[in-house]
Amino acid sequence: MIRYTGKRFLISLLSVWMLITVAFFLTRQMPGSPFQTGNVSGEVLEQMEQEYGFDQPVSAQYVTYMRNLLHGDLGISYMNPGESVTEVIARALPTTLSLGILAVIVSLVAGTLLGMLQAFSQKRWVRTTILFGTIFGAGIPNFVIALLLALVFGVQWKLLPVVGLDSWTSYLLPVLSLAAYPTAVVTRLMCHACRQELQKEYVVLAKVKGLSMRRIAWTHVWKNAWIPVLNYAGPAAAFLLTGSFVVESIFTIPGLGREFVNSIANRDYTLIMGLTIFMGVVVIGVNLAVDLLCAWMDPRIRKSYLKDV
Repeated sequence: MIRYTGKRFLISLLSVWMLITVAFFLTRQMPGSPFQTGNVSGEVLEQMEQEYGFDQPVSAQYVTYMRNLLHGDLGISYMNPGESVTEVIARALPTTLSLGILAVIVSLVAGTLLGMLQAFSQKRWVRTTILFGTIFGAGIPNFVIALLLALVFGVQWKLLPVVGLDSWTSYLLPVLSLAAYPTAVVTRLMCHACRQELQKEYVVLAKVKGLSMRRIAWTHVWKNAWIPVLNYAGPAAAFLLTGSFVVESIFTIPGLGREFVNSIANRDYTLIMGLTIFMGVVVIGVNLAVDLLCAWMDPRIRKSYLKDV
């Protein structure tokens, strides 16, 4: 397990470095300058670019940025010089994090229950209803679902708020919008895994012993069937973190999504880099944690991985 953990950790570090490098050079390819506005003359623009090091070669800028990054310095926002990138992230993170965590919990719990219900239910209409629900949830983008929910529950019926996060009811629509797609995927994974587990010998033996199907499902099957769902938890967290950008804009939520969109519009290079690095580290870290947890639960995973490496 130690060898497996070490290899996965090194791969994660390499992934973070590649992310930083690619993001840095891509941001420098953006047209224009973060200081280029209608009220700034060419001479002043040139002086500002010299002050922030934009007159240097891109390779030199990269070395300087990496040196500062290794010291924990993400720089300051070009659009708000009095505020560092770290402060921007710290201010907006709790909002996005609360939405993402709630959406992950809802999708994992609802998807697990629906998947098991679809696999074990003897009623055809139940299985068909869940199947159409997963097709609907997986086939429609989350921003379309967000618009539909806001239109129906917020505008027409006026049951739920559609702006900001002033109360717990404000979380319902954005969380449901974000959780729709991962819930559909988890439901499919869980249903397929449960049906595979039902064909295995330990389930047949449990039936022979006279155990009820409900007890077999909750005592034996779900633990093994949940491993594919756990593998999906990392990508799901990434999807919810990045997919929340549009949803935050629709519901006017002051999270990382709004900051990221504004930073691109303003060509705020340091803020773009800081948000990209932060979210990349979170996604890679979640995937690493999920991989290690799956390897701990199922030794076959780490053994097969070590054979291939």
